[in-house]
Amino acid sequence: MKELLYLKDEQLKDLIEKLFVSYREIFSDSRKVLDKYSIGLAHNKVIHLLSMYDGISISELLKRLKVTKQSLNRVLKDLIKLKAIDFKKDEQDTRVKHVFLNEKGKKIFNEIFELQKRRIYNALLKSKSEEVINFESVLSKVING
Repeated sequence: MKELLYLKDEQLKDLIEKLFVSYREIFSDSRKVLDKYSIGLAHNKVIHLLSMYDGISISELLKRLKVTKQSLNRVLKDLIKLKAIDFKKDEQDTRVKHVFLNEKGKKIFNEIFELQKRRIYNALLKSKSEEVINFESVLSKVING
């Protein structure tokens, strides 16, 4: 941590802004896909986590998202209506439900991921290896497309 002591508050504020803007830009790329399915960023986050943790339990999903049961329930109901997810009860404890992306859910995830991947990949391709290591520079390229 000693090597970071030279950073000034203004530099840290600038980095935080770059993180915010890069996040905004990455997710704005997927807006057309989300609109096509009439879903939003909350749905995107759930779909992304389900793609990473196939069969995750509802309680683990709540922990990872850091949202209320009510918020997650609303998103899951929308994804059920969209026929993008499936549930399976745990074999040992039937009170526990596991959530899975089905084929339609995987299709939605892939449509979103391809758009997001393109921005990140292009930024990495435009960067020298030293710049990739210097993540702040890479984030600037992600923001600026």
